[in-house]
Amino acid sequence: MRAGIVINVTRADRLRLEAIVADRSAPQKHVWRAKVILATADGCGTAEIMRRSGKSKPVVWTWQARFMAEGVEPPPGESTHWTGRELAKVAGVSLRSVQRILEAHQLAPHRIRTFKLSKDPEFVEKLRDIVGLYVDPPAHAVVLSVDEKSQIQALDRTQPGLPMKKGRAGTMTHDYKRHGTTTLFAALNVLDGTVIGRNMQRHRHQEFIRFLNTAEAQVPVRMAIHAVVDNYATHKHPKVQKWLARHPRWTFHFTPTSASWLNAVEGFFAKLTRRRLKRGVFRSVADLQAAINRFVEETNSNPKPFVWTADPKRVLAAVKRGKEKLESIH
Repeated sequence: MRAGIVINVTRADRLRLEAIVADRSAPQKHVWRAKVILATADGCGTAEIMRRSGKSKPVVWTWQARFMAEGVEPPPGESTHWTGRELAKVAGVSLRSVQRILEAHQLAPHRIRTFKLSKDPEFVEKLRDIVGLYVDPPAHAVVLSVDEKSQIQALDRTQPGLPMKKGRAGTMTHDYKRHGTTTLFAALNVLDGTVIGRNMQRHRHQEFIRFLNTAEAQVPVRMAIHAVVDNYATHKHPKVQKWLARHPRWTFHFTPTSASWLNAVEGFFAKLTRRRLKRGVFRSVADLQAAINRFVEETNSNPKPFVWTADPKRVLAAVKRGKEKLESIH
């Protein structure tokens, strides 16, 4: 072990760690971590611990240090995270003291942020290609960010809500009636911010081709069309490929897998959800589709060009850091 690392495995700790190793349903990352600590407690050298756990020296050292600092016990009662009151109870201090300490160290154990790292081997090339379209689009061309927002539900509340008034927020029942769904196909023109939208009942390759025909009819014939699309199977269907072969002015640029945030139209979908759908009351699919169409019209009446602001180098550096961190804990 590195200097300064001292492992003290109590009997209770050993029983818990051995139970993890013996449990066939336990996650493998928990199993090898337990093996690292048990082998350390048995006096094994680093080389032997690496052999038993199948992990590198830096990983072994990392988990030895973590065990020394944190031990094996999770939050009380197998909770997913510590609460302020549980921390105060265990530490024997007041809740306010715990809150002050967490604030001083900028820690928030009750919060979690989600993430997804792309494993696409062509991530760098695809990122640069798409960002290049956003930042420096080709001359005499239109750049469209294309996708579909599927399964939009026409939800009607079971009782009328009450409007906002002084001292009271607006109210809305938590339960609702479902009146069917629609799918919005949309293409955001990143150069001027206008949106081509069309509601359809389903989102198969047939509907996607119909939408491509809609977009084809609305873009001036003299312009080439570069479309940013994700990796949904519909977008790569053989009949879609045949359609592209018959329309040579179209070029598809696929986002890396698990990187839909690169598709600019996702911002439009998020705005649609926040401003029109989340609190909406729709008594039929027709009502829902009409509301969506009005939102598209409002967007097009005052469009704003899409502006890419993230530096690709910083994005790639963040992805690299994320992968290195994941590799160190797996």
